[in-house]
Amino acid sequence: MIPSTLDQYLAVARSSLVRLEPADAYAATQRGALLVDIRPEFQRRRDGEVPDAIIVERNHLEWRLHPDSDARIPEATSADVQWVVLCEEGYASSLAAAVLQSLGLRRATDVVGGLRAWRAADLPIRPSGEVSAPRLAPEPGSAGKLAG
Repeated sequence: MIPSTLDQYLAVARSSLVRLEPADAYAATQRGALLVDIRPEFQRRRDGEVPDAIIVERNHLEWRLHPDSDARIPEATSADVQWVVLCEEGYASSLAAAVLQSLGLRRATDVVGGLRAWRAADLPIRPSGEVSAPRLAPEPGSAGKLAG
């Protein structure tokens, strides 16, 4: 079978990543890496969330994690932060992590197999139902605003 253009695109994206198996991703978070869940609300509501994961839906990811962005979250302090991106199955997260690397966040990576593999590895997951709000940029003039 000849690989599709999409398969080739994914392979190129993954070639720059040191992808983490779920247990290794969990261990990395215990050492200070930040797990970022990019799944949309309906998936998080249906399947649950990883405790302490930062929720940043995919369409805001680059702006929330890049340290030079005015819309960054407080954890986006430098290009040296280790971001571990999580999606449902490990496809969208690979593409997202590769984009983060291309923007200079060289330690960005993702979880092999996504939340499905995380669950199969019996790692912590909060029950489905209630979901956390996505992390947004601090409001101008708010106490949480970062100095540029």
